[in-house]
Amino acid sequence: MGQEEIQKLSKQYNARRLTTADIDKIYALAVGNPMFYQYCPPNVTRESILDDMKALPPGMTCDDKYYVGYFDGEKLVAVMDLILGYPNEETAFIGLFMMDKGSQGQGIGSAIVEECFAFLGSRRYRFIRLGFAKGNPQSEAFWRKNGFVRTGVETDNGDYIVVVMERGT
Repeated sequence: MGQEEIQKLSKQYNARRLTTADIDKIYALAVGNPMFYQYCPPNVTRESILDDMKALPPGMTCDDKYYVGYFDGEKLVAVMDLILGYPNEETAFIGLFMMDKGSQGQGIGSAIVEECFAFLGSRRYRFIRLGFAKGNPQSEAFWRKNGFVRTGVETDNGDYIVVVMERGT
């Protein structure tokens, strides 16, 4: 997926791949979400963001991963870590979705998610899958509101339990 297709992830925001030049903006957005890190330790650092930008599930390559920023002008409104074709060819996986604290509670996140899913559904992706840290009420409520259901799969990664959710596009 090239930049032209990445831009189709949103009609309202400028969606583009994030780079190391965006680290300060990503960091500012992330530190504004302390509840996320209460359930999903450790706390964010610029180094952990760099690691996340490169992190891949088994069998996937950097060509499958899109660390996308949604911008309103120069303001970073949301970050989405999107992996296409994982865990199977019909599924896209969201490794992270985080909103700017000041943009939360206004329906912006749900609108971004719906636009992204509509685009992915117009491609070969029939399902969207993600994991959230068990016990995080904010994350679970957001994903349930957006049509995700628990798959029954839970994985202990050592720091927290990951609850897998999925929905169709």
